[in-house]
Amino acid sequence: MRIRIGVGLLLIGPCAVSCCAQTAAAHLQQGTEALMHGNCVAAETELHAALKAAPTLVQAQGLLGICEKRMGEPGAQKHLEAGFVKVTEPKLRTEIGVELADYDYQRGDLDHTLPVVQTLVAMNPENIDILFFAQNVYQDMADNTLNKLALLAPDSPRMQEVVAEHLVNAGDLKDAADHYRRALQMDPYLPGAHFELGEAILESNPTDPAAQSDAQKELQAALRVDGESARVECEMGRDAWLAGDLGAAQSHYERARKMAPDDVEALMGLARLLARQDQSADSLPLLEKVVDEDPLNGEAHYRYAMALKAAQRTQEAQKQIRIYQTIRAAHDKVVRVYGEMNRRVKAHEDDEPDAETP
Repeated sequence: MRIRIGVGLLLIGPCAVSCCAQTAAAHLQQGTEALMHGNCVAAETELHAALKAAPTLVQAQGLLGICEKRMGEPGAQKHLEAGFVKVTEPKLRTEIGVELADYDYQRGDLDHTLPVVQTLVAMNPENIDILFFAQNVYQDMADNTLNKLALLAPDSPRMQEVVAEHLVNAGDLKDAADHYRRALQMDPYLPGAHFELGEAILESNPTDPAAQSDAQKELQAALRVDGESARVECEMGRDAWLAGDLGAAQSHYERARKMAPDDVEALMGLARLLARQDQSADSLPLLEKVVDEDPLNGEAHYRYAMALKAAQRTQEAQKQIRIYQTIRAAHDKVVRVYGEMNRRVKAHEDDEPDAETP
């Protein structure tokens, strides 16, 4: 699959290359204009002239790489890499990086494509075309890895775990749990599997006492196999919360927070407990940290609004409700899209979908 992304070339004026000779600047300008109009032959001539006058002119190196790539000439990769590493202007660096990533991607070189794509996403976190490109690269890498695993060890515990993870994404938690169990029958000490099984059991039927008990056993096994972690403590806290044992839930969340002070699940767990005890105002510092760490957490914004309301900070509470409503609307759209893809979006079990403005 060929992916083409156009972000538009930056027109470089003489002031951008004041450190270069005037001759190089003039050739660079003309080469840039020619490339913008799709005339790679003329652009290549001008850019070679610019580099002859100023061999270290990084803008010319990157733009020449674009020309060479589009014309199928050798040397494209070398010039694209030099331009991507050395050019500092964001728009031009993005254009060079897109061409470099596409060059490597079309040759099936995912190992070189990946770091370029990661840099492009960091530079352009809201660029839809680059995100689409990245999603394809990540999916191809995942597929390649899965194919290797299936060839090397089709009957292995890890293969069973991979199947289970795909079933979780599809929302089939019952069958996912069965595959996690098969993996653990083959290898009772498989790292991470006890935790994943416990989570799948609890997610499949969170209000069932039997499921809560089974999940607790798997989480205890996870502690023995994987050691203590904030992640396991938070899941044990959630299990205790669902079972109505608020004291145990608090202990687990506090241990998780001690291990990882900024852990969002630990902070949210403690905030929920305070709300249950009619002490919402006391959760303000916890929730303030959560919305800073995880600004798209709708439940956090809602609970923060309720805590602000309890503290008589009505105006701030109304602002948080508006943010919550915006996030919730976006989340609903994601759920619909994922539903079309037969994928599952994990919901906050304590979210408040029908919040009223305080």
